[in-house]
Amino acid sequence: MAVSGRVETGRDMQGIWANREFRFYLASVTVQRFAASALLVLLGYQVYALRKEPLDLAALGLAEALPGITLVLYGGHLADILNRRRIVIVCAAALALLAAGLALASATGPTLGFLLAVAVAAASVKAFQTPATTGLEAQVLPVEQIFAGIPYIAMANRSADIVGPVAMGFVWAAAGPAAAYAILAGLFALVLGAVSFGIAPKPTPEKPAQPVGAVTAIREGIAFVFGNQVLVGSMALDLFAVFFGGAAALLPVFATDILHVGPTGFGLLRAAAAAGSLTAALAATRFLPKAHAGLALHAIIAGFGLSMIVFGLSESFLLSLAALFASGLCDGMSVVIRQSIVRLASPEHLRGRIAAVRMVFIGSSNELGAVESGLAAAWLGPARAVWAGGVVTLAVVAAVSRTAPRLVALDLNTFGRNAAPVTPARA
Repeated sequence: MAVSGRVETGRDMQGIWANREFRFYLASVTVQRFAASALLVLLGYQVYALRKEPLDLAALGLAEALPGITLVLYGGHLADILNRRRIVIVCAAALALLAAGLALASATGPTLGFLLAVAVAAASVKAFQTPATTGLEAQVLPVEQIFAGIPYIAMANRSADIVGPVAMGFVWAAAGPAAAYAILAGLFALVLGAVSFGIAPKPTPEKPAQPVGAVTAIREGIAFVFGNQVLVGSMALDLFAVFFGGAAALLPVFATDILHVGPTGFGLLRAAAAAGSLTAALAATRFLPKAHAGLALHAIIAGFGLSMIVFGLSESFLLSLAALFASGLCDGMSVVIRQSIVRLASPEHLRGRIAAVRMVFIGSSNELGAVESGLAAAWLGPARAVWAGGVVTLAVVAAVSRTAPRLVALDLNTFGRNAAPVTPARA
């Protein structure tokens, strides 16, 4: 059984901040996301600065993407058989050492090979850390506080993604790369301390009665996801909405050639979607549509598609800002609903592997979506590519609603109460 059927009360909503371990967990994931987002951006800047060669950025992207896709499923397997808290601690220590190495190398002048090697190592650590962090959340956040806690986690992650690169960019400009990486090393060490001293030791997930190999265990996790209509339907909505409907990769083109607003306008366009997402995550702490979550998720993704249609057709800067803000609202609320689905649908012994499959979905949508946007813009033109992507997103919503009726009827108040047992995958 995935979870109990208890629905949180107003007292549970207010008591989320009385949960000491949740406070430390939230602080740790916020600092972790802040530092990791900044590390990703600073590495990209430093790699390009070495030779001013765009292909070096392609190599960096490949170095960061491949470990996540190839190792994360094994990382999910380990999160289901080893102590998740310990994995998170070890990974934080590894990232602190990598950032410290970058600080030392930056003081003398790093080579491209060294930077790419660090990118591979950091992405590999993330492949093990993310499933374990997701599993640890279930050990510090009780079922009755899920709907109170998950919006704050989503809001903290999105805020860290926005603030981290900007803040560390100022540090880089003022004190240089060595100082920026040294601060990141300290932040990763703070994550290690927060988890070590703020979260009590947790039990290792219960091992199956008949141990199976890693490949069989990974297949079991994949089979569970694709055999669960609600899980695979919600992940498909996320994957295809971002793949076809995203406009982030084309914002520089819109700012320069269509809206003619320059770098300042480009910054505002990026900020509009982020502001909408943060607003939605904050609203979800009080107004999450639990009883009709499935219908709401479909409507929200449809709203995202419509906002992309408006943005693609718009030649007004203010209308474009409003469309991107609306897309951020839809994205922010959908993140909270989808994270709640994953938490409630995941049996404890499969939690890491399900998180890993979800990470593959998310990674694929972000990376491949940028490629799709570029190819579509080259073929159709940027404006037509964006509004056509919005139309495709609406078609995807319609298709998922027909093929996943259980997702449409989803009620988060009762979801998971009668979770079906998992049939082990055959070797």
